Amino acid sequence: MNSDRGPGGRPRSEEARLAVLHAVDDLLLEAGYAAMTVKSVAERAGVSRATVYRWWSTKAEILFEASVLDAEKELSVVASGDPRVDLAAYLDALADFLWRSPAGVAYRVLLNEARGDSAVADLLGAKDVLGDAARVVLERVWPDWDRTALDRATALLIGPTFFWVTSGRDPGGLDTAELAEAFLRSVGR
Repeated sequence: MNSDRGPGGRPRSEEARLAVLHAVDDLLLEAGYAAMTVKSVAERAGVSRATVYRWWSTKAEILFEASVLDAEKELSVVASGDPRVDLAAYLDALADFLWRSPAGVAYRVLLNEARGDSAVADLLGAKDVLGDAARVVLERVWPDWDRTALDRATALLIGPTFFWVTSGRDPGGLDTAELAEAFLRSVGR
């Protein structure tokens, strides 16, 4: 069994951690965020509440960690050598993540919760999961960009797809190749 140390210095079971992360995803889809509790997550995962609270303080923290882990996989794009192809592939992955993925559902729920809960807003502000994945693609294309230019380009790249999907539009109506071209024109490339 793989383990590391939790905040209290106790061994952290990777098996139990993964069970909790899967349970939070399942409960979100089945019951919704409002009905989900740390108790229900612990019961679904087959661990005690004390085990859950040893690693996370709130259900939002659990959901965020689950979303981040999945997003890191789902938003990664294999380099093709062609910036247009890579950018369009990232936008396809982003649209799919936000629209279809359980992790994307979790991310959208947390965005909504952040409007009224500063602790959730702080969680989302601590790790820019969408931007981090976009920056990887952009840094491969333009490794010489400074952080400010990279952050602006990231916002320009993500913005249209993010707006489209989070405003309830089916991403099937997006032309990601066209969005990638428009992005390249906007940054002068």
